[in-house]
This record gives sequence, structure tokens and C-alpha cells, in this order.
Amino acid sequence: MSGITNLVKHANIPKFVNVLQDFLHNDLTQNQIAEILDKGFEIPQIKEKIKPGMRICITCGSRGVSNYAFIVKFLVDKLKLIGANPFLIPTMGSHGGAVAEGQKEVLESFGISEKTMGCPVVSNMETVFIGHAEDFDVCIDKNAASADGIIVLNRIKAHTSFQGEYESGLMKMMTIGLGKQYGAYICHAKGDDFMSHRISLIGNEVINKTNVIMGIALLENAFDHTYKVEVIPAIDIPKREPELLKEAKAAMGRIKVPACDILMTQKIGKNYSGSGADPNVVGRCGNTKLKMGIESKIMIVTDISDESNGNATGMGKFDIGTQRFYKKLNLDNTYPNCITDRSFVGYKIPVIVDNDQESLRTAIATCMGIDADRPRIIIIKNSLEIENILVSEAMIDEINNTPGMKVLGEPFELKYDDEGNLAVEY
Repeated sequence: MSGITNLVKHANIPKFVNVLQDFLHNDLTQNQIAEILDKGFEIPQIKEKIKPGMRICITCGSRGVSNYAFIVKFLVDKLKLIGANPFLIPTMGSHGGAVAEGQKEVLESFGISEKTMGCPVVSNMETVFIGHAEDFDVCIDKNAASADGIIVLNRIKAHTSFQGEYESGLMKMMTIGLGKQYGAYICHAKGDDFMSHRISLIGNEVINKTNVIMGIALLENAFDHTYKVEVIPAIDIPKREPELLKEAKAAMGRIKVPACDILMTQKIGKNYSGSGADPNVVGRCGNTKLKMGIESKIMIVTDISDESNGNATGMGKFDIGTQRFYKKLNLDNTYPNCITDRSFVGYKIPVIVDNDQESLRTAIATCMGIDADRPRIIIIKNSLEIENILVSEAMIDEINNTPGMKVLGEPFELKYDDEGNLAVEY
């Protein structure tokens, strides 16, 4: 029993319904992905730059990218077939605790290792100077800099704290990924308002001063499954990426109602979003100038994904957390992101209560300006899996009048396990 248990026991948790959100299913099969990649190697500006005996570096980031291990393995095998010598490097800024071994472990959690990929994974945080942009040096991973060629692989998507021509994508991979913790720290030096601009400057400098051969852009649909793959010669990346970003934003998932009283996100983690839970879905962007995602008065987080290794980046946007969440929190893995981001907003610990049930009671008891007998609550698994969600019965009429949303079945009482945590399948 927590210190607030008796103070919130009067709050009645409403019944809920299962709700289906309708999103386009247009996934590519792995055979289709392989065919696209294979054709990409035949593009003249790419084919002429890969020769037998060359050491080719492939970037590997820290996100839960669909078909990631399959795509990396295809690239490794294709380069070997040509006669080149591929190797992988972790390209993830300050993730993995901003240490070489931690970043290698992040890749292993995605099934990317020397054993599974059949080539070296070279992890090192050391960078080397390659050029200059405005008032700062541009540095990249020393192993990538010494390679005969670099293949930049990344998903293109909306960023969680800034907007512009370049957000998350190939240019950011060259800036913050290849730049390691130092590059991420430099890129964040003037805050979110300048991030897209700096990504443009640094990305172009990397293309102009190193042996980047090509970029492989991955676009994902509302289910975070690959629906488009595009192989782009290095020189064309700066022009093509903004076009792909617009397409990616149009395809991304969201909660289709504009607002609720209380939003519960059951799990946050780096495998779901760079900010733990994508604000394009859950709202509350770290950059208060931007409005994105659903609006809510109180936000709850109940757990951290195992894949995130205790990294709770983004927890500061939540008001209430549970003991289960708190006990998984690893500050050593979380705070390097805080220093690199130069922001404390997303790293403050929520108010901690006993369990899921108590978190809902606490939210209802403290949420002002609502009908406490009919609170408008939405529960999601995480910011990636939002096709099936739980919605309190007070919102049924709104759901029925919202295109792309459908109520499934009748209202029901939530069920909990012996520890008071949700035991509902949806």
C-alpha cells in the first residue's frame, strides 16, 4: 500500500470497450524488400563505387526498425558476393549508455551481431575531424572514416521534438549516428529550433567529405511495418529525403480522436521511439512550441520495455508511473541522453504509485475539470501498437462518430492480476 492509496480509493474506474483503429495494411514481404535492394545495387552511381576488396561500412542504429536484421544481413551478403569486405558500426549517438559495449549490446538485442550477420561489428565511440560547418567541427566515427565506402541505412520518419526538412532519417544518421555522442551533442547545441538546419549542414558535409556510397531509406506504415524501401545514391540524399519525409508522415499511425482526459501508455522504451513514447501519438512534445499527438490532462506510464534496458527517456512527459516502471528504471542508461539532448524536460521521474489500478484511481482523483463519474480515458500498449486500444465508455459516442474507429463488443470491467496490474488482452 502506497501513501496515497487511501486518498484515491474513492475514485471509480469506469468500464471500457475495445476499439479498432483502421489503418492501411500495405506491408512489403521480405522477398519484395530483397528485390528492391538488389536492383539498388545496379544503379550506375552506386555500382561503379563498390569494388572487390573494398572495406564497406554499414550503419546500424538503435531503433526497433521493421525487418532490420533481415535488411542488414542482405546487405552484408550482397557486398560479400561482389567481393567487398563489409563491417557494421553502431550509429546511435548516446544510446547504449554512450559506451561502445552498450551500443554493441543494443544491436544484439535486434539480432544484429557478428555471429548472426557474418561480419565484424566494430563498436567505438572515438570520432575524427572531417570538416567544418558554420561555427563547429564535423566529426564522424573513426572506423567509418577509414572505410573505402559507407552505406547509410535508416528509417525516415517524423521526429519527436523538432520539425523541418530533415527529421529522423538518412541525414540524421550521418549527423548523430556517425557522429556518435560527440556529434549528437554538437547537433543539439542550439536546441530543437536549429536541429533540422544543423542536420542539413552536417549531413551535406559528411556526403562531401567522406566515401558515402548510398543511403537506404525505409518507410513504415501505421503498424511500423516496412511499406517502402528506396536506394538512393549519396549525392541525391539531401534532395530526396524531404520528399520521403512528407510521405512517411502521411502514413504514420495516430490516435484518431483529438483529446481525452487521461491517457495510459502501458510501456515506453527506445525500441518504440527515441523519446520512449512518440509524441506524434501520445502528445506532449518536449519542445513546447510544437503541438502534436492527442491532448490529455494526465498521462500514465506503467512499464518499460525489456528491449530498452531501463532507458526511460521521455518519462518526464508522464505525470504518474507505477512501481513496476520505477523498478526497471536505469538512470545510467537514461541520463546520457539527457546530457546529449541538453534538456531535462523528458527525464524527470513521474509520481510513483503501487500499480496500474492505483495509477488510474490517482489520475481520476486528481484530474481537474472533468466528469469524475464518466472520465474519458484511453489505454494503449505503447506508441507503436495502436490499432487496438481500450477506451472508457464515456467516449463511445465520439468513437462511433470518428472515421476510422470502431467499437468492438460491449463495455466491460477491467481485470487485474494479483499485483493490481492490468490483465486485459486487446
